[in-house]
Amino acid sequence: MSLKDKVPPHDLDAEQATLGALLLDWDAVGTVIALLRPERFYSPQNQKIFEAILALYNDGTRGDLLTLQDKLRQTGQLEAAGGVAYISSLTDTVPTSANVEYYAQIVFDNFIRRELIKVSGEIVQEAHDDTIDSRAALEEAQKRIFELTDSKQTHGVKTMHDEIPRALGIIQKLVKDKSDLNGIPSGLVDLDLLTSGFHPSELIIVGARPSIGKTALAMSMAQFTAIEKKIPTAFFSLEMSDTQLMMRLLAQEARLSSQNIRTGRLNMANLQQLQDAAGRIYDAPLYIVDTPNMKLLDLRAMARRFKLQYNVQIIFIDYITLIQSENTLIPRHEQIAEISRSLKSLARELEVPVVVLSQVKRDAEQRAPTLADLRESGSIEQDADVIMFLHREREQSKDGKSPDVIDTQLILAKQRNGPIGTVELAYLPMYTKFENKAHES
Repeated sequence: MSLKDKVPPHDLDAEQATLGALLLDWDAVGTVIALLRPERFYSPQNQKIFEAILALYNDGTRGDLLTLQDKLRQTGQLEAAGGVAYISSLTDTVPTSANVEYYAQIVFDNFIRRELIKVSGEIVQEAHDDTIDSRAALEEAQKRIFELTDSKQTHGVKTMHDEIPRALGIIQKLVKDKSDLNGIPSGLVDLDLLTSGFHPSELIIVGARPSIGKTALAMSMAQFTAIEKKIPTAFFSLEMSDTQLMMRLLAQEARLSSQNIRTGRLNMANLQQLQDAAGRIYDAPLYIVDTPNMKLLDLRAMARRFKLQYNVQIIFIDYITLIQSENTLIPRHEQIAEISRSLKSLARELEVPVVVLSQVKRDAEQRAPTLADLRESGSIEQDADVIMFLHREREQSKDGKSPDVIDTQLILAKQRNGPIGTVELAYLPMYTKFENKAHES
């Protein structure tokens, strides 16, 4: 093994150039703060100097050689940071601050390489441990690699110095935009007014009895996010095949009878509508997985892959009780509790809303569902940030056929950060599609 292989990757010149550039141009601190934290510097001296720079920045004090030395002296870190001579030499190592982002990127890249070496060693150690299940080890390895990929985000303990500027920035943006939506829109106007959209890290549960339209609602939302808004969307279908979903999607987008599409009863005009709809869908950032009885570990791994590869912003799962737990020896309600917690954890880890469909108890057949009707486990109610139920009477027209438009209620029964209420929707069974009732003539 060469000396290079033994010494962790680092670049002291880039670290010094970064610190020197910040002292020459204090405004550049805000530029590099997304890349760098004290522990991402290799040199302990440079770690302490950057920590002091951040302290000055958070205090609102403009940093220079004198204020930096004074801050280090106050905290008793001046000598550990190299003393006055070393700090004074930092500005001599860089003639201009113009390339500060370039220097910071070098520091960050070396930090990632050191972390990759560390994580790789841990993965190798776990791979040799035959007491750890191989699939669990694989899932943990993927999680750690994802965390490295997402290292530009700051995780873990947050101070008020970090959080207050971020929160104020979000509020100022909302004031500037003057929009009722600050999350991902569902396309259902009245629902979006109540929720202001689906937000990152939220677990959203949609419950209903069979054949009420859970999948149709999820597909209507996915159609809007992916096709209308071009938001990267993942759809995990554990019940229907990808072909069935595509038939539904084409019927929704082309506004053609799904029954006619399935049976091929289409004229030339219909075929043209279908072709136009297919063209709009073709480039949509919609990614479908139709694996039945999918394992929880596989679902989490694929969700991470979608986030990394396609930057997916919202995930739909149809539906929760079809997800297979790794621990099949425990009672089913405990398995569902484990799955529910895991999906909430996944939403937080990927920082995307996760919309999960769920069946409700048979008791809700003749009445509006409530939170107590969620099947299998009460933990779903506890873990979810938003819970909504679809409800309508199972009625038919006098000739035995389904009416063209069926009034349906979407009951927002829980919203951790907002109001609850009931939204009136129009269900179009011909297209297996939900629309805003007020917009349907």
